[in-house]
Amino acid sequence: MDFRGMIVIMMSAVLVNNYVLRKFLGVCPFLGVSKDIKSSMGMGIAIMFVMLLASVVTWPIQTYLLHANGLGFMRTVVFILVIATLVQIVEIVLKRYIPPLYDALGVYLPLMTTNCAILAVTISNVSNELTFAQSMVNAFGSGLGFFLAMVLFTSVRQQTEASQPPEPFKGMPITLISAAILSMAFFAFEGVVENLFG
Repeated sequence: MDFRGMIVIMMSAVLVNNYVLRKFLGVCPFLGVSKDIKSSMGMGIAIMFVMLLASVVTWPIQTYLLHANGLGFMRTVVFILVIATLVQIVEIVLKRYIPPLYDALGVYLPLMTTNCAILAVTISNVSNELTFAQSMVNAFGSGLGFFLAMVLFTSVRQQTEASQPPEPFKGMPITLISAAILSMAFFAFEGVVENLFG
């Protein structure tokens, strides 16, 4: 696949097929950690790193171990184990080297183990029969899309909470309404990527 194809995969992953705003996967950390910009950026970077690393590890496992031996049905179980291991490594590194970020992410860091967006990226890579390079671009784009969604939503959430919404809308109701509006905005990118190179 040429450079243009890689750009299309990247832009599709970031904008058109955004896992949190278009496919509604990984919503738990999206809603839970989006109260301040540092935590949301930290979570976005952590998820981007785990998505990329999980794709690096799971693609060869699927291609050379599971598929080659007729064990494709074990894909989900094996991928969850790989992701859980990678999340534990990220958790240990953050706890050791970046304690404030580790404390800010709190319970949402271990929840990355069961983050369906990370699992969806790894399964999407092999289900769509992407090459290793295409899988890496897709994983990086998906992580970048998650990061972008986190940062944008944190900004929107801070603005809406500062604007003193009516009492029945305060808290989670205005947060969900803001998420829905941001999600609708991402639906506007539907036809852009297909016509990117005319």
